[in-house]
Amino acid sequence: MRKMKRVLWPLWLSALAACVTVNVYFPAAAVEQAADRIVKEVYGARAEQQKQQEEKKQPPAGDKQSDAAPATPSAPSLAVLLDWMIVPAQAQAPDIDVSSPAINKLKGAMQARHQQLVPYYNSGAVGMTSNGLLALRDPKAVSLKERGVVSQLVAAENEDRNALYAEISRANGHPEWEREVRTIFDRRWVANAPGGWWFQNANGDWVQK
Repeated sequence: MRKMKRVLWPLWLSALAACVTVNVYFPAAAVEQAADRIVKEVYGARAEQQKQQEEKKQPPAGDKQSDAAPATPSAPSLAVLLDWMIVPAQAQAPDIDVSSPAINKLKGAMQARHQQLVPYYNSGAVGMTSNGLLALRDPKAVSLKERGVVSQLVAAENEDRNALYAEISRANGHPEWEREVRTIFDRRWVANAPGGWWFQNANGDWVQK
């Protein structure tokens, strides 16, 4: 039994190291910061000011002390092992480049289109889907004459967003990051949006922010 443990221990460490490497290799924090910069530039100063005013109106969260018993600390040896593997991987996480000509071109087109989309965000006709795109959520919120225009705006925006997620991944040398980049942008589009806009939650239900 003891001999078997000696054999399995290196295998367990290798498997754990592989898992940790996969989890920390994608620089989520850096991508989120980059996503916030792009989203705020697309939304513009007015949306950012509105969002800040809404946040000021929210009551501050009380400093409630939990009566729950403190969590039992994990085994020191495992914590030290994880720190040893995770910290170097995080320290080597690259900065995210979002300044390529292709990215700037896509961002410029989205900025210009956003001003046309704002009335439809505000009316609830257009909403943000759970995969980082847009959808004509409520066709009845626009006249029959406008629906074709709105559908074209949504289709053009979705095309640029798909291209943006792919280009950010390619520009940073990791095309395989596209899914993770899309997931982060999905959250940041909603987080930076003013109140009143509609979005899909994790269950696919439409919710008003």
